[in-house]
Amino acid sequence: MPQALDEISVMIVDSQPSMRSQLRAMLGICGITNIALSVSAGAAIRKLRESTYDIILCEYHLGEGQDGQHLLEDLRNHQVIPLSTIFIMITGESAYERVVSAVELAPNDYVLKPFSADILLDRLAKALTKRDVFLPTYKRIEAGNLLDAIEVCKRDEVENPAYLIDFLRLRAELYLATSQTDLSQEIYQRVVEMRAVPWAKLGLAKTQYLQKRYDEAQEGFNGLIAENANYMDAYDWLARTREAMGELESAQETLQAAIRVSPHTTRRLRKLGEVSNELGDHTTAAKTMAEVVRKGKYSDFRDPEDHVQLIKAHLGQGDTKSASAAIHDLERSMNGLPKTPLCKALSSALVATKNGDTAAAAAALDEAAKHSPSDLGTSTGLKKDLARVCIEHKRDDQAAGVIMDIMRHAADDSAVEDIKNLLVDLGRPELGEELATQIRGEVKNLMSEGAQLAAKGDYTGAVMQMRQAATRLPGNTNVLFNAALALLKYIENVEWEASYAQEARNYIERVRKQDPGNERLKLLTNYFHALLKKNGVRPGDL
Repeated sequence: MPQALDEISVMIVDSQPSMRSQLRAMLGICGITNIALSVSAGAAIRKLRESTYDIILCEYHLGEGQDGQHLLEDLRNHQVIPLSTIFIMITGESAYERVVSAVELAPNDYVLKPFSADILLDRLAKALTKRDVFLPTYKRIEAGNLLDAIEVCKRDEVENPAYLIDFLRLRAELYLATSQTDLSQEIYQRVVEMRAVPWAKLGLAKTQYLQKRYDEAQEGFNGLIAENANYMDAYDWLARTREAMGELESAQETLQAAIRVSPHTTRRLRKLGEVSNELGDHTTAAKTMAEVVRKGKYSDFRDPEDHVQLIKAHLGQGDTKSASAAIHDLERSMNGLPKTPLCKALSSALVATKNGDTAAAAAALDEAAKHSPSDLGTSTGLKKDLARVCIEHKRDDQAAGVIMDIMRHAADDSAVEDIKNLLVDLGRPELGEELATQIRGEVKNLMSEGAQLAAKGDYTGAVMQMRQAATRLPGNTNVLFNAALALLKYIENVEWEASYAQEARNYIERVRKQDPGNERLKLLTNYFHALLKKNGVRPGDL
């Protein structure tokens, strides 16, 4: 055992008291006594937000609500646990081997029942040994130093050939995270040629997707599904690819096929509901979103916007009674969440509009106007719904404010065009043209002024100008990119300022999340890390 037994901390997640007691006894026999118990996924998440554990032992079947795989995905996707936490699945199903081979976020290991304390200890020892090998890379990733993490990864894969495939997978993911898609593609292709590992094929197709080579990506995802009908991540990426190609009906069919194989994943159900509403298939949307809302009662990551999608589906069916009931459920079950008041106001306006009650709709829109969609982190879809109902009730000023907010958060001109098309559909093309011209003028003026100040050597002025631009246009990747660049130019030409470096890193990360295939990110990231090294600063110190 690479770590002293009395230092190892373990969380057991199991809904059955007898199994929790049995696992606790086994760990005690092994000499591990620092143990926490959780009876459900929700209880586990709440504890894991407060404390860190070396190991999580989780039963695959957790009763009503989430299963162990869904819990793992929530923990990883929402970064509740660090990379160093080992997640081991416990299951009585021998078929789980096929399940775990077909998921992108796999547990570190899994143990099939029945098993002895010796077998459990052996698995824990192997998992901890492997964790320690990867720990130097994990620390750099969590410190935000992805370029150094890549270098450490390259070094350690040579020193630890037994874990070569795992290191290659991690390095390919790091290349994707730093927008070095050409290098990630090389690794995935290498692994495919070595042993045709499914995750490498998935990674290769993901790389093609990020490079906007959608036809090739679609072919890759289809091939994976043909090889293994249980490869759920391939379905998700195929649906995403088809949506990017504008093939919504095909995306819906893909999601429906995935749900037939794995019917319980909330995020997939949510996506099917959204796509179905957009297609006008309100029957499918209502059925799907009702299930999402039901499952939300068991999740720490429930979202009031799910109720809005359900209400839209009911209204699309002409069922105002069910829509009104869903509003009451929204108010009751989502009480206290920041987005709930706005979601309730919008939903009330939609129902009142369907009922022809203009006074109630106006009152609801007045209530909606009290809340800022951007401050609440609402989706673009919800903002569009709010803009639609405002236009329908001839509240142009309120609609313009919402639309300008969408445009200011738009990543680029193509996203602005999408909003213009919405206004064409609503019969207000002139409003779309007017607002699009205004937003493009804002971008052009702010960027031009920032560039002129930097060219004159006024790096302080350039920083202030680009900060203002990033505040006014928080979703525009070009603005965010140049805001980071202005801060780095200040550091290079004036003086080291830690807060500027942290701010620049935040802008870089925002660009990476919005446009992961942006090839310029590689140069900007290299520039950032070169300045850190020049000033003797480690990324983890920021």
